[in-house]
Amino acid sequence: MAKKKILILILLLINIFGNCYSENKPYSKLENDISKNLRCLICQGQSIYDSNSEFALSMRVYIRDQIDSGYSESQIYNMLVKKYGQWIVYDPGYSKKTFLLWFIPLLFFLLGGAIIYLRIYKSRKL
Repeated sequence: MAKKKILILILLLINIFGNCYSENKPYSKLENDISKNLRCLICQGQSIYDSNSEFALSMRVYIRDQIDSGYSESQIYNMLVKKYGQWIVYDPGYSKKTFLLWFIPLLFFLLGGAIIYLRIYKSRKL
């Protein structure tokens, strides 16, 4: 009889502590996607996902809290950009402010292609 009571007590404790650990659920895909796209302001060459700085850890907690509160990915990005500026986002997306960021590489690519084409065309003509 005493063994059954001890076994029940052990199972009860495992159940209680097991529930405590389950609250530390692993990151969801959305949390990982957001944290991979945010720049760590302390470790400037790393994303929040890769960094172990206090800032990165606090940002991961913040992102998890916002997702648990029901905010969408775009709402979370908007809040972070409003607080830290556009620089915090690795992929800033398309907007009036980032138009040149997306257009200039395309312009250089086309210009380089035109220069190469003209050089080849002129060398064949000679």
